[in-house]
Amino acid sequence: MKYSISDLEKLSGVQSHTIRIWEQRYQALKPHRSAGNTRYYDDNHLKRLLNLVTLNHSGIKISQACALTDAEINDLIEKAITESAVTTTEFEQYINQLLIHGLAYDEQPFHKLLSGAIAQYGLTTIYEQVLYPILNRAGLMWQQDKICPAQEHFLSNLIRQKLFTAIDGLPAHTNDTTWLLFLPEDEGHDIGLLFAKYVLRNAGQKVIYLGSHVPLSALATTIKDNQIDHMLLFMTHARLIPDTQDYINQLAHQFKSARIHLAGNSRLLSEVNMPKKVHWFRSIGDLKRYIHPIS
Repeated sequence: MKYSISDLEKLSGVQSHTIRIWEQRYQALKPHRSAGNTRYYDDNHLKRLLNLVTLNHSGIKISQACALTDAEINDLIEKAITESAVTTTEFEQYINQLLIHGLAYDEQPFHKLLSGAIAQYGLTTIYEQVLYPILNRAGLMWQQDKICPAQEHFLSNLIRQKLFTAIDGLPAHTNDTTWLLFLPEDEGHDIGLLFAKYVLRNAGQKVIYLGSHVPLSALATTIKDNQIDHMLLFMTHARLIPDTQDYINQLAHQFKSARIHLAGNSRLLSEVNMPKKVHWFRSIGDLKRYIHPIS
């Protein structure tokens, strides 16, 4: 893959200006030049930059990190991830290294690192601090055709596998309150919905999970055959506000017996007038507080 310096900024979180300074002062990266003398980067440049950021967050000066060999960098990264304390910078290390493995289709080290992180901090923390930022970065790049769609799908499916495994390991529900989880007919990315299922199941709630691309007729059938207390859907696509308003109004009008909850694109949902029975979860914390209210 070819990347511009702005692409590297989006995937690494390091500003383009800073990357240029690192190049000039420490020879951090040596970009290629096109026939028209335009600078561009490849997968090896991206991997090196993510590694340098990881080491910098672990306390190593960027000047020292840039002077290391690839073997020395890899050794120090393993040590940093193993020994570092629970801090935001450590989570940034996980983000960088999981991105490297995911974009390189390295499934085994991806699973090993992610499993270790989940075992240490729990799935909820790792989803919020690591997996969600990874999906945001990869999704942004994929939408702009800056990474191969196959890479984005590979990353997403690795994360989806972990969520399925975690959900399968939960005990049966202990609460008869039933949640119906689904995505609208034009929505296909279900990782956020899967994580919501994990949170609800972990809290003992009963969940009926329909997944993505669900037409209203299927919702009607499900609600007719089951006692549904809550409906939860994610709306992440960019839509016209009137179309979004119409869809939400239709849900509220057609399914009056259940409380409806929305999550997803905050820019879009903030422009919508929520019907009285519709509730907006602005974060996973809102969902957790809803099912575990503070007395």
